[in-house]
Amino acid sequence: MSSVEMEGAGAAPTATGPGDALADSPASPHSGIDQLPPDGGATSGEGCPDGAELLDRIHDFVRRFICYPSEESSIAHVLWIVHTHFMEQWFSTGRLAVLSPEPGSGKSRVLEITALLVPRPILSVGSTASFILRNVADQDNRPTILYDEIDTIFGNPRGNEALRGMINAGYRRGATTGRCFVEKGKVLTERLPTYAAVAMGGLGDLPDTIMSRSIVIRMKKPAPGQKAEPFRPIHHEPLANDLHDELAAWSASIAGEVVSTEPLLPDGIVDRHADVWSPLLTVAELAGGQWPDRARWAASAFLNASKANERLSLGVQLLWDIYRCLGDRDRIPTSELLKALLADDEAPWGDLRGKRIDARILGRMLRPYGIQSSSIRVPDGSTPKGYKREDFYDAWKRYLPVLEPEETSATTATDQAGP
Repeated sequence: MSSVEMEGAGAAPTATGPGDALADSPASPHSGIDQLPPDGGATSGEGCPDGAELLDRIHDFVRRFICYPSEESSIAHVLWIVHTHFMEQWFSTGRLAVLSPEPGSGKSRVLEITALLVPRPILSVGSTASFILRNVADQDNRPTILYDEIDTIFGNPRGNEALRGMINAGYRRGATTGRCFVEKGKVLTERLPTYAAVAMGGLGDLPDTIMSRSIVIRMKKPAPGQKAEPFRPIHHEPLANDLHDELAAWSASIAGEVVSTEPLLPDGIVDRHADVWSPLLTVAELAGGQWPDRARWAASAFLNASKANERLSLGVQLLWDIYRCLGDRDRIPTSELLKALLADDEAPWGDLRGKRIDARILGRMLRPYGIQSSSIRVPDGSTPKGYKREDFYDAWKRYLPVLEPEETSATTATDQAGP
């Protein structure tokens, strides 16, 4: 593990105690759980720890030094740590994004504690894409990448496309990236594997392509009265090392069961969300005890939070705004639609990279959704260029699923006055 300067111990907030965040929540799977001992515990088989009890002890350990913003965040963090010990068994590995709006919220402490419990950690700040990629390419000694202050990379307008590409591609097994190099005057090519578990800490948000592949924990500054147990490596690393070794032994003992384990996915955990959460839900099933219920509850909570915080693409926002501009009309001239779009001062249509939206830009943005303008007849008998409501039904149905079915059905189109 590389030696880097971390946030001071005083910046780390307190851990939520067992059941603190869920004590008032009847839907929580944690109600009534007794405090587990800080070390030691039951074993299963010949010297292998019991999975549920081991995860409980890891959960207790990390919450001593980290003030999680929610109970589901602590559950997801533990499951993500555990899943890194089964990397040979996964098809995909979700990224862990530990973000906050302000410094001093405990992001670095999360990565610091994580580094003690995952296999072959590389805890890094400011490392180049080449350094990360060359380490990941050694799949026989595949590291777990823990990249702090990632906002200094992606917060730069120029970004870092090589690092972004590695993080995006490497979330699936078998992904590679191509490189050219010169040897003895000849240009040669090579394909480097990119599959690895990656956790990142930073301010603000990350590129959308990374966020969609991530479990996002949004850290907060500690509230008044919250106090962390200071992390002292000389005192606490031995316990962390013991937990790491127990976790390694347990994962090795049941690795063969992963392929036959089919976790029950909560409603809404599909597509990309399933790619991210399936390994964590599988880990919970293998551990047993209350962890399957905890994992499903946490996955549902994260799904709801992601929907609430989801940033619409410019194209989808345009579809929403056109839906509102149309109201109950069955058609609208392009000139009127543009005027309505520009009337909203908070919408982006008045400044699209320095340009106001016009008929040409509008047409270009709608074309990928299969929508084109046409001559429409309006009440005064004229036939300006415009858009019919029915032109949007297919796009609304696919990209604005929260609308009622009758709002996206061509069968509800009003009588047409003409072409």
